[in-house]
Order: sequence, then structure tokens, then C-alpha cells
Amino acid sequence: MLHIPVMPAESISLLAVRTGGLYLDCTAGLGGHTALIAQQLVSGTVIANDRDSVSLEMARQNTAEWKDRIRFHQGPFSTLAKAVAEVAMGKLDGLLADLGVSRYQLTDPLRGFSFMSDGPLDMRMDQSTGMTAADLVNYTDEKTLADLIFHLGEERRARKVARAIVRARPIRSTLHLADVVLRAVPRTGRLHPATKTFMALRMEVNDEPAELDRLLQIGPDLLKPGGRMVVISFMSIDDRKVKEAFKALGRDGRATILTKHPLQPSDEETGRNPAARSAKLRALELN
Repeated sequence: MLHIPVMPAESISLLAVRTGGLYLDCTAGLGGHTALIAQQLVSGTVIANDRDSVSLEMARQNTAEWKDRIRFHQGPFSTLAKAVAEVAMGKLDGLLADLGVSRYQLTDPLRGFSFMSDGPLDMRMDQSTGMTAADLVNYTDEKTLADLIFHLGEERRARKVARAIVRARPIRSTLHLADVVLRAVPRTGRLHPATKTFMALRMEVNDEPAELDRLLQIGPDLLKPGGRMVVISFMSIDDRKVKEAFKALGRDGRATILTKHPLQPSDEETGRNPAARSAKLRALELN
């Protein structure tokens, strides 16, 4: 399975890839952005990192043509410093993070990320550790469940959803959960009513808010002066964090913001790749 990278031209342009540089793709997924960086290198290296071992193996296969320029590392954002140290003594010329879920994760029913087909409620990006979404929906108390669906999913009907989930326990699968949510809060617009609930559960299962905080804290420290950091987010809650972190670095004189306003995909790109439509790209250069 191949991955269509989001805003490819904009990403590579803002990274300002040098042929002999050291780069880090924090979220390699199936290797789309990793390949774009590797193609620009001659003596340089790109580190492809991901939490998902299966995705990382697919990325390895998809980027085999440039394997001499790529090093692979599995781990969350909190292990990025280790990933860089394993490859080089110096700091990075550029760092890219695409915060979206990979197409493979969304389309494989066994991963449990989507309600498009039935599957186990897993949602773990790293299936070797941690609680599953089934653990979360079946054993979390109603108030805590409502709070996380409200805050992470920005679902204004979170209390109704949480109440319905608790009453329907045990929740057995992705389609069972989607049906419970649909019955509790009927469709009012284009989005399926379970979309925000699934998003919130995925974020909680994978500790995504804390991991993003770690990336925004660690990332600038991994860059050399003049190094670039590019972050693509798909949810407003993530984009706000990136915006505020970048603004703080700018105020402190540590970095220059390269994107006054976030870049968004063109109509042409979203026509080819509808999954890109909510993407926002922000970039900075370390002073």
C-alpha cells in the first residue's frame, strides 16, 4: 500500500532540504514524506520514525529505492532524541511531523480506527502496549468518558454519547459503538455522528495530546541553528497547540516563523486526496 503525502511540494520547500543534511520524519506512516526527503539527498540521511511497527515495515518497503539514505526507528515522540542520537552526533537540519492517521490504519478493520467496516475496538498505534479503545469504552466511568469526548473530540453532545455507551455495555466492536452513538445523537450534517467520538477515543488511547506536547518541546532542541521544523495537523485542537508553541518560540527569539498563516492544500490536491482537506501546515526556522 502506498501513501499519498499531504502538501508534498510545500513540505519539501519549507524544509529546504540540503543534499548532505540530516532530517527526521517523526511520523513516517507508509513513507510518503520520507521518500520525498530521501530523493533530495546525496550524502545526507533521513530518519523515519513511527509508533506503528507494521506501518514502519510498509514504509521500509515503499522507500527501498533510497534505503541507503534512510534509517528507521520505532517509538513515540518522547523517544525522538534517542532516534537522532542513534544516527548522528550532531543536530538536525530539518524535522517534519504529519499528525494524521495513516491510510493503512484507517482502512484495516483489524486496527479498529474506523467504523467503515466492523472490527475490534483497538485503536492503538503501537499494538504491543497500552490499553485499547475497548478497555476505554467498557471500563471508564461515565463522567470521565464524557469529558474526554468533549475535550478531545470537541463533541458538544458528549454527555449524551457517554450515557448511551455506558448503558450499552459491553461494547463489542467498531460498528457496535458507531451504532450506539448514532442512536443517541442522530445525524445532523455531513459527518457521521460517531466521527468525533472515535477521534477522541483514538487520541486518548495513544496519549496524543501529551505526545504532541513532547514533540513541541523536544523538536526545537533537536535542530541546529537554521534548522527547519514543519508540522502538519488535521484537527483544530492540534493546530492551536502548534500555533501557540511556535508563537512562544518566536517571542523568545529562539525561532523565526515561516508561515504567518497556516498553509492549506489546494483545491486540486483535495480533489486528488480528500483526506488532505482539513490539513494545516506551519513551519519555523531555528535562530
